Amino acid sequence: MLRFNRVIKSESAAYSSLTLNLEQRVKSRQRVTLDNGREAGLFLPRGSVLQQGDRLQAESGEIIEIRAAREQVSTVYINDPLLMARACYHLGNRHVPLQISSGFVRYQHDHVLDDMLRRMGLHINLEQAPFEPEAGAYGGHQHAHGHHH
Repeated sequence: MLRFNRVIKSESAAYSSLTLNLEQRVKSRQRVTLDNGREAGLFLPRGSVLQQGDRLQAESGEIIEIRAAREQVSTVYINDPLLMARACYHLGNRHVPLQISSGFVRYQHDHVLDDMLRRMGLHINLEQAPFEPEAGAYGGHQHAHGHHH
């Protein structure tokens, strides 16, 4: 079994890829199946959060690229900056991970949060999409090798 223990900064060709949802991308120790079907294990530094495009290196030298899996999310497309700020404030006040981009905010689907935003006059789009929330103000996306996205 391949043992991946390092997140690296490299443009080298990847041996394979590994598609994981958010819950899996925050686990530093787990058994996984690469997209090519090969079994592997992740043995990453505690607190590692993998994101789309990260590359992992196995003890034996193989490199894989991380892909963010499509998962059930609620996406709210908002063109009004004040309304966007209000939506993010109320969602953030509930301590939910948010993916914030120009024109939309996305979170893991939750009907209670959907109802709250509907009461604000917003339309919720239920989608299957990769979920890449903000890393957070206190370090977020860190690895032992020290690169940041």
